[in-house]
Amino acid sequence: MTHKILVVDDDAHIRQVLTFALGKAGMETSEAGDGEAALAAIARERPDLVVLDINMPRMDGLEVCRRLRTSGDLPILFLSSRDDEIDRVVGLELGADDYVVKPFSPREVVARVGAILKRGGRAAAGEQPRGPVVHNNLRLDPEAWEAQWAGTDVPVTVTEFQLLLALASVPSKVFSRDAIIDRLHGPGFAVTDRTIDSHIRNVRHKFARLGGSDLIETKAGVGYRIGRCLGEPA
Repeated sequence: MTHKILVVDDDAHIRQVLTFALGKAGMETSEAGDGEAALAAIARERPDLVVLDINMPRMDGLEVCRRLRTSGDLPILFLSSRDDEIDRVVGLELGADDYVVKPFSPREVVARVGAILKRGGRAAAGEQPRGPVVHNNLRLDPEAWEAQWAGTDVPVTVTEFQLLLALASVPSKVFSRDAIIDRLHGPGFAVTDRTIDSHIRNVRHKFARLGGSDLIETKAGVGYRIGRCLGEPA
């Protein structure tokens, strides 16, 4: 199946470089030059993933992400300037799946797009539980791609779902940040600890609103593991 990728950036040269690189990787691409055009293109074309610049005229990437997350879990890869670390963190907390810092290698963007799509496609059957994973109030269904807390659906992104699935599949294990990165992206993938922390913080916030404040435990100096998931204070 050919994946459809929407490239959104106000710099026409960046759009051209990325559409060429993604096209060579066998993906179908389209472009938008600002946030408003991006939302229109998403509604019209229904892409499988959006490569989204943060700093754009008319509507920036953060606002586009915010609007997309109110209605769905379309995978988002942010493009960010090197000095916009705060924007990158905010973007992850809004629900972006990953980010790439400018100036970037087109090959890196293609690799990160492929990694996100692979997670969304459930990768190989042997890497995932065959049926739902249930841990007290938490229920994750890899086939339906659904997360629930005490029977209530919780909207999560591709990355958030895979993170929870990794933790809940081995409830006694404490995962280092590097181990989580390996589960999500594969060994050797360049993702910072702050990226993982942002995803953890975001998914905790979503479940805490339903009483799931004990969703994930932090083991100081080590990493994270799935919590008791009984609705008790963390």
